Amino acid sequence: MIASSAAVRSLAASLSRTAAGGRTAFAASGAVRTFASVDIYSDFGKGVFTGKVADEYLKKQGADGSVLKDPNWTKTHADVVAAAVLDWATDNGANVYCHWFQPMAASGVRHGLTGQVHNMMLKFNDDLEPVYDFKGKTLIKGETDGSSYPNGGLRGTHQAGGYLAIDTSSPIFMRGDTIFIPSAFVSYYGAALDEKTPVLRSNAAVNKQACRLLRHLGLDLSGEWGKGVRSNIGLEQEYFLVPRDAYYRRPDLQMTGRTVIGKDAPRGQEMCDHYMAPPSSATPALAFMQEVQDECWKLGIPLKTRHREVAPNQFEFAPLYGYNTTQIDQNLMVMQIIEETAPKHGLAALLQEKPFNDVNGSGKHNNWSLATADGVQLLDPKDINEATGNDIAFPVIMSAIVAAVDDHGDLMRMAISSPGNDFRLGACEAPPAIVSMYLGDDMTFYLEHFKDGKGKGAYEPGVKTLDLGTREVLPFEVPAEDRNRTSPFPYGGSRFEFRAVGSAQNVSMVNAVLNTAVSEKFAEFADRMDAGESAEDIARETLNKHWRVIFNGDNYCDEAQEELTNRGIWRIDSGVEALHALTSEKNVKLFEKMGVLTREECEAREIVLHDHYAGTVEMEALSLVDMIHQNIVPSVKAAKVGPLEDLFEAVKTIKAALAGIHAAETSYEKAQLARVLRLETMVEIRAVCDAAEEVVPADLWTLATYKELLFLDTHVDAAPTEEVYEE
Repeated sequence: MIASSAAVRSLAASLSRTAAGGRTAFAASGAVRTFASVDIYSDFGKGVFTGKVADEYLKKQGADGSVLKDPNWTKTHADVVAAAVLDWATDNGANVYCHWFQPMAASGVRHGLTGQVHNMMLKFNDDLEPVYDFKGKTLIKGETDGSSYPNGGLRGTHQAGGYLAIDTSSPIFMRGDTIFIPSAFVSYYGAALDEKTPVLRSNAAVNKQACRLLRHLGLDLSGEWGKGVRSNIGLEQEYFLVPRDAYYRRPDLQMTGRTVIGKDAPRGQEMCDHYMAPPSSATPALAFMQEVQDECWKLGIPLKTRHREVAPNQFEFAPLYGYNTTQIDQNLMVMQIIEETAPKHGLAALLQEKPFNDVNGSGKHNNWSLATADGVQLLDPKDINEATGNDIAFPVIMSAIVAAVDDHGDLMRMAISSPGNDFRLGACEAPPAIVSMYLGDDMTFYLEHFKDGKGKGAYEPGVKTLDLGTREVLPFEVPAEDRNRTSPFPYGGSRFEFRAVGSAQNVSMVNAVLNTAVSEKFAEFADRMDAGESAEDIARETLNKHWRVIFNGDNYCDEAQEELTNRGIWRIDSGVEALHALTSEKNVKLFEKMGVLTREECEAREIVLHDHYAGTVEMEALSLVDMIHQNIVPSVKAAKVGPLEDLFEAVKTIKAALAGIHAAETSYEKAQLARVLRLETMVEIRAVCDAAEEVVPADLWTLATYKELLFLDTHVDAAPTEEVYEE
């Protein structure tokens, strides 16, 4: 059930927050539960200029929604579309617009992960009266001051121009009084200053090379616009909710999104009791989730799934899948709406990958697939084989993807190297930093026989029957393959799930890497077929060469990790070193060959990402210094117990380490030193601080504890509620 707007507002209005006895008290009365109704679906997409909404307003301008299907409308119908958007905006109370873009290095620090400058749709007429004004040239491009965005040397302070161009693959949307225009953000010389431009270029590459390969396999997609191949994704968003009054008593959470200290509570996730447990109406979490879904629904974001995750106070949303640029844009809005909705319910939302020690962190599983514009799934064996009329189409495509993962696992590791993933990868909550792929026993058996020339015919996914031995539950079929949640890149039937992506990330680089790596292999196959080689021979040779990257076992197992390392599969334990892989000669050549990034853009992006890492660590270190001085030392003194001298020494150690980082000459060197400070020095200092928390009486400890932060269900007083049922 998705709650109606009225229900959400009623419930939100009925919740008030008071602090009592170390617990967060929510006095709820008159809470409303609505019955399921199809009426809610009528609001879907009302805030998005696409489909029926766009068609209605474009017809008033003598056109229709079909003009938006061809990007050339920016040249042929810009004024028409702008007039329609203006009418739509004013009819819905909006009179502001912005070009909405995605600066680099926003993860964990920039609210919403986007940039925008709001401008009113107005001008003054000859009588100095304000009138609406919004022209085509205003809609399709803009200019802003690009001087204060991370750029890695792509532009100087005296070259401050930043240029914005509408991304026609992602629809214009409306929120409140503002029209948002998804845009690419580049320098005066066309260098990418954003996250969006590389993924758009990678889409062009995968479309071109996939069409070349498919033509050889029997499916010709050339001709009119919109017949090509596109990359689809579905993004699962995990997050934590904590009481907001406790959040205000944790400077580290406020400043950095994670707890840099904190003694474990007596209870964690060891009983697996939080995972998919019923959402409780006694806490504000359910009302929060309903409101987020309702807000997203209006923006055309099909946020279908909500549930509790493994760690206490951890939750997840998941949408239906769609075109990658649209899904990325929508995910950024989901993250922003999550953060903005939480305070209305007395909560704080934490999107960082590892906010708490010794419980699971949060990810954003990136379900990646390829499909033709009319819906033929390249990774669905039956679908692609039927469309091509060729039983070997599927194994040929799969062999190219196997080769891409084996050759470019270092880039896949680079793409997930957000600061928060330092603490998450390989911790029995996310795959380790060894980039293998899972295919399942049936698929592996089929491809092994294919590569060895032992079998012919199409791959048919198996099923098996489960019989529980009861009359009430009849035997039922399930896939022959189990899920492998320990693999970084498992095949899930028509898609691959990149499981190691961090929850706070903009996933543009992740998908640019996947598209680019696969595009290269598609191009190599097509080149060889152009020269007369058979698809079957190329695929068999490729599988034999790259078979080592396939692993169907337990990736968490130490022996398995040793085996995979010995195989020579890409393993980069350090996120800092993984970021450095962006500028290896192999990877620069790949990006340049596929037209995704230039050498200069690769080098600049590495600088930006290393600066982002070092900056994140510095904020965490300074937060720790403040907490030691302002909270922990006073508590230890008041209690007359605890490691006081060790705390003073800890501050000196942190300051010395920060001075060393500042003295380093390059961004790479700064990030290397920052990693040591974070994963070695600060871990040792954390133990000192947690030892202090263990012995200081609770009434003298001024920081919110894990016990107060992580257990909404047991730390909330709820007054009896009256259930009101509405039709």
